[in-house]
Amino acid sequence: MKPLAEIVQEFFETAIAEPITNTEIIPLSGGDRRYFRFYTAAKSYIGCYNENIKENETFFYYTHHFKAIDVPLPEILAIDTERKIYILEDLGKESLLNNLEAKGFTTEVFDLYKKSLRELARMQILGAKDLNFDVALTAKEFGKQAIMSDLLYFKYYFVDTLKIPYDKQQLLEDFDALATYLTKTEYKMFMFRDFQSRNIIVKDGKVGFIDYQGGMRGALQYDVASLLWQAKADLSEEWKNELLEYYITVINELLPAPVQKEVFVSQYNGYVVIRMLQVLGAYGFRGLFERKAHFLSSIPLALRNLKWFLANRKVGLIVPTLDDILAQITNTEIIKRFEPQKADENTPLVVKVKSFSYKKSGIPKDESGNGGGFAFDCRGILNPGRFEPYKKITGREKEVIDFLEQQTKMPDFMNNVYNIIDISVEDYIARGFDSLAINFGCTGGQHRSVFAAEQTARHLRNKYKVKVELEHVEQGIREVKY
Repeated sequence: MKPLAEIVQEFFETAIAEPITNTEIIPLSGGDRRYFRFYTAAKSYIGCYNENIKENETFFYYTHHFKAIDVPLPEILAIDTERKIYILEDLGKESLLNNLEAKGFTTEVFDLYKKSLRELARMQILGAKDLNFDVALTAKEFGKQAIMSDLLYFKYYFVDTLKIPYDKQQLLEDFDALATYLTKTEYKMFMFRDFQSRNIIVKDGKVGFIDYQGGMRGALQYDVASLLWQAKADLSEEWKNELLEYYITVINELLPAPVQKEVFVSQYNGYVVIRMLQVLGAYGFRGLFERKAHFLSSIPLALRNLKWFLANRKVGLIVPTLDDILAQITNTEIIKRFEPQKADENTPLVVKVKSFSYKKSGIPKDESGNGGGFAFDCRGILNPGRFEPYKKITGREKEVIDFLEQQTKMPDFMNNVYNIIDISVEDYIARGFDSLAINFGCTGGQHRSVFAAEQTARHLRNKYKVKVELEHVEQGIREVKY
């Protein structure tokens, strides 16, 4: 089986007349698309592989259409005959979110948000002219049916999972009222759909957009709500207000007549709610159903974001059952339910994480006297050691990490590991236990088990702040992470 990176690289070499000096696998962020960064002596390029040809065609069409009005999108440089592989201009590595996390709430970052909103407005309003919305992936328009779909997603995958009591018929009527109210906006143009700071690339003080293939016809307010109320960005109230005012100023320059500000802001607040509930539905599905740790850990952030909004903003619509549900899910006790119990300086627990080889040393003995713990067999995961580029390196090396994350079922394996070990870690912290053993084995103790041990140690430190002793038995490496 030829590695996917090699397949895309071969197409690059036939399409771009520049020798590759290095290849980097870009971590997955969503969907089934696989991205690679190819370096040449002159610059870097992005290679993409996607089996979903319809999605590719939408991306190609949108890119061509919006670049005609100078929206900052990547140039498409080559497309293979099957329309599954394509090469893009590399806009850069750093996102707006990266800039915010690295530099904080500075004037420089604030100006980047303003540039993003100005380019968004141009894309939404100028780009809507002569745009064929028939190519949209899911629906031509984010209308009542699409809004109801997002609300029901929230209901089934979040509210019902928490077993919140409510009148089902009355909730559906509230959903219908909210969806009807929001579809009456007169400002339906192009809607990016996932306009978040991670989809805005920053390079040399300029912004560029990626992941816009999910766009459709919809309200201007939705994308602004997505950007300004992104829970992870946690923008201040002052920034949110000033940036919204700036955006309204920009669209008033582009629209035939200025918007009615009071109505526009009221509907904007409604779209903030819709976006927040859609995100909670996604977190519920990925976290509560698929048990993916990253999404579970994001739920408290999203709930606190929603709680602040409910206390400080008004939609201007009477939806009593929905209001009651939102009050219940933003209750402090509910939020705490999703926040892991973290260790402090007095917590005695030390988690001993080891990688080993089943053929060489076997399952490590627990020297604490407790016995037990966990031993996970990683041999069901495709072995990087079968491929020449990875034979002499370990699961600590980027090349092996990328292979395991992108071309094997290791991410699913690790999510299930986290679900199991988290139960014991939380219980041991609460009960004052001092030792827990977690072992990962594979054939040679070099690739899969090393990767799994490294990722588990990082997971435990990030989520619980617990003390970790990490050991790779076959490499003779031992690290203490306090």
